[in-house]
Amino acid sequence: MSSAAPAPGAPDGRPPVPVPVPPGGHPLRVDPARVHGSQVPAGAGSSPAGHLPVVDETSAGGLVVDRHASGHRAAVILRRNRGGRLEMCLPKGHLEGVETPEEAAVREIREETGIVGTIRGELGMIDYWFSGEDRRVHKVVHHFLLRSEGGVISAAGDPDGEAEDACWVLLTELPERLAYPNEQRLAVAAIHALAHRPDLVE
Repeated sequence: MSSAAPAPGAPDGRPPVPVPVPPGGHPLRVDPARVHGSQVPAGAGSSPAGHLPVVDETSAGGLVVDRHASGHRAAVILRRNRGGRLEMCLPKGHLEGVETPEEAAVREIREETGIVGTIRGELGMIDYWFSGEDRRVHKVVHHFLLRSEGGVISAAGDPDGEAEDACWVLLTELPERLAYPNEQRLAVAAIHALAHRPDLVE
């Protein structure tokens, strides 16, 4: 996840300011037209010059959407950033064992929000680099659109304890309320996809 400051977004289009590229990586790659079938192309990023060993990490998560009387709503989590500020973001986490990204997304969303979902399509992929003391990490995060099948919204099941709370937020409000620009753009992609295919979550 990029550490860039939040940028304002709007449900009817892309954020009005450029989305910053994570250090050494690529911005969000998303094609709303492909949400219900095709895969999002995974363009390769090259490692910046340096002497540290390179490690690849893969995570998955996304937007689990529920049909409500007030409109489509999505389950999100609240957690502290490194500065101690509470921020709203999408549930996600590392793949475990031989999990596929789809399996990891379903599991992570269930653990962090309490909501059981089924994959309905791909939303996009965030791809970036960051450095640790002894390595450079190439991180890829797959995001999916899921339909809520039940559960009780709660962060109590998060095994890592990173999520302080979980809540439902109207999908149309997410582009302004999510903390990170790339996740705001994922919300916009979901809004556009459901405008054309509401049956994906009904």
